[in-house]
Amino acid sequence: MTRRLISSGSPFEAQVGYSRAVVDGDWAFVAGTTGYDPETRVMPENAADQARNALALIARTLEGAGFAMADVVRATYYFTDAAYWDEVGPVLGEVFGTIRPAATALIVGLIKPEMKVEIEVTALRQRNLV
Repeated sequence: MTRRLISSGSPFEAQVGYSRAVVDGDWAFVAGTTGYDPETRVMPENAADQARNALALIARTLEGAGFAMADVVRATYYFTDAAYWDEVGPVLGEVFGTIRPAATALIVGLIKPEMKVEIEVTALRQRNLV
């Protein structure tokens, strides 16, 4: 299978030179995703809403590439402040509570001051073994 580059249509992808996701065989690698509203390009004020937007874009990206959120095997969460963990944790639990990917959370600086959380995932397409 050939490598496929998946775009979300963001102008930053061409400008900076990255793909929203790269699919290689049964693997999907989704780039770090922040919480801008996809329609308005406005960043919500709170970290929980930023995480919800990021996870929705990740889900759409995976679905468009033939994957599901249930295929996620690794998640990395980047926070600009450790205090956001308590706010975002329940949102992550809603999405990943039964999937339970291997995960890491880091405290970092992000590119824009309004960004509080960024999420990246790796997915491995599930195979039905009969």
